Amino acid sequence: MSTSPADNRKRTTASMVSTFAGVMLLTVSVFEIIQGIAAVAKDDVFVTGINYTFNLDVSGWGWIHIGLGVIGGLIAIGILMGQTWGRLAGIAIATLSAINAFLFLPYNSIWSLIVIAFDVFVIWALCFQLTDPEEY
Repeated sequence: MSTSPADNRKRTTASMVSTFAGVMLLTVSVFEIIQGIAAVAKDDVFVTGINYTFNLDVSGWGWIHIGLGVIGGLIAIGILMGQTWGRLAGIAIATLSAINAFLFLPYNSIWSLIVIAFDVFVIWALCFQLTDPEEY
């Protein structure tokens, strides 16, 4: 049974997008872990504002970042191994990571915006992969 060039192109595109999503999620996870370690190791690395609605100690935010980073890294490995559960979990963890980065905006604005942008790319790539899984 031979496949058409169009089918081969679809499979190649899906594979590239999936790999892109896995690498991006792994990158975001490393960023999360580094940011978390910085927050836990030295509380005064980040500027804390007054009367922030989500008033959590910076060390507490650091542990959240580390946890999301470790889980995200494991899920990224699943994505890179081509696991369906990895793609679904990747969308979930990238969404949580984006929400976490949004809540962390008052402490580190530019870095949080970069992480949100990366998370959006991951979500887009994984949703693209899941649009018609039977074709791939």
